[in-house]
Amino acid sequence: MAYCKSIDVFSWIQNLPPISEWKTSSITLSLCSLTNSSQPSLNLTISKNNQSQKLSFAIVADFNIPIFLWTSKPFKPSTKIAHEETISNLLINCIQDILHYGSKNKNNSTTLFIKFPKLETISNFGDIFNLAFLTLFFLVCIYEAPSDLRYGCLNSLKEQLSCCGSRKSSKMLMKLLGSNLEEKWMRSINLAITNWIVELQEVATINHRMLRTPCPLFSYAFSAFGLWKVQLYCPLITMDVVSANNHAADERLQFSLKYQQLEGVLQFNHKVFVKEKWVEIMVNIDNIRCDVFKLVDETLMRERGAGASEKYFPSRISLQLTPTLQHQVLSVSVGKSSENPIKEIGIEKTLEASFQPTNPYIGLNVSAGESSTMSLKPWKFEESVYGYSANLNWFLHDSMDGKEVFSSKPSKFDMINPKSWFRDRYSSAYRPFTREGGVIFAGDEYGESVCWKVDKNARGKIMEWEIRGWIWVTYLPNKYRTFYHETRRLEFREIVHLNIP
Repeated sequence: MAYCKSIDVFSWIQNLPPISEWKTSSITLSLCSLTNSSQPSLNLTISKNNQSQKLSFAIVADFNIPIFLWTSKPFKPSTKIAHEETISNLLINCIQDILHYGSKNKNNSTTLFIKFPKLETISNFGDIFNLAFLTLFFLVCIYEAPSDLRYGCLNSLKEQLSCCGSRKSSKMLMKLLGSNLEEKWMRSINLAITNWIVELQEVATINHRMLRTPCPLFSYAFSAFGLWKVQLYCPLITMDVVSANNHAADERLQFSLKYQQLEGVLQFNHKVFVKEKWVEIMVNIDNIRCDVFKLVDETLMRERGAGASEKYFPSRISLQLTPTLQHQVLSVSVGKSSENPIKEIGIEKTLEASFQPTNPYIGLNVSAGESSTMSLKPWKFEESVYGYSANLNWFLHDSMDGKEVFSSKPSKFDMINPKSWFRDRYSSAYRPFTREGGVIFAGDEYGESVCWKVDKNARGKIMEWEIRGWIWVTYLPNKYRTFYHETRRLEFREIVHLNIP
């Protein structure tokens, strides 16, 4: 079994002696080793080239003939390796190589330009550096490490990357990277996690074992300038299946459905109104965005999958906003839900008669008809209250029969009917999504506020709110010929804060 101790590469580099005092051409730190000492380990090695006077870092499998799994760019350091320029170059090198592991980033030169402020201005920089290196090591283990080392090291690294300290460092690193690189970072990591889980599923099938997949949902929240924001990412392969039919997906469709990622952004505006005897806290929707993106490029989707257009789509979003300490809360009020659909029924009757003198028969044609039309928005919004929690729900409905998509099972006729709304759903003028397959709920349409009345003694304090949510995604065939359909769900929970003046 492999053992991977807590890794603090930053402190190790900080404590290295000046290069002029090295007794050998390289220095090694053990990263992961087997409990059986006769087996190889994974090491981080710093080597100097005496001719070029440059240093390079490498992750090495320590066999009799060492195997280099990853090597940094060579760079010329200052007299001390821990110098700011050296550390900054190494951090950027790690981030660039993480981004390059994503299939869409391999030939994308825009991912190469990364710039940080001066290191002394970045708080907890050592934690950020260690997080970046751990992430790189995690990807290197998935793609490059020998199988007898890989499984144990990945399980240990997974624990380190999901601990509270690493999650805090991840938030700080995401802020430094900025939103554009953050998306590339998460897609690269979740592509690796998806590949890892596919491998675990194959092993579990061969050995007839139950598989417990890791939970790589990454989410974070922050509160600033009257805004609450939650950002989340989750590979579809790890989401819980809540319903599926008995028709198995073929190999090509399985490939397309596995390599997808859910990305969500939840933004709320909040305002505080101080009254004479109480305080009102108003929260309203700014933007709710939910998208499903493929983790591999379109070429691979065409060659091995069922095509890029065979993908999940959001079918329900449920959010719950709750003040965590409620002893000073007096009441909560919500706005109205969206209106019920309007159904109009009309009856049309016609009478036709004709008379021909040369014909002894009188032709009389009578026809009666009844037509029914329904005016229905594809997304219905509902607000409700549970205790002092405000519940916000969006449900996607079938525009033909009005049924909720996430909880209903379409008939085989619906699955093959070319006029079904979910057929050709990304190019139809009546599609309930963006062309990319996502949804956006903005404050101009869902702007009804939630209002909490709070005791005036809450003034001068910081109140804590929990934002809890569930997102359902559904697959129904778009252009592919299949009867397979399923719905998956994820759950998340984040804490945000509010200053009461």
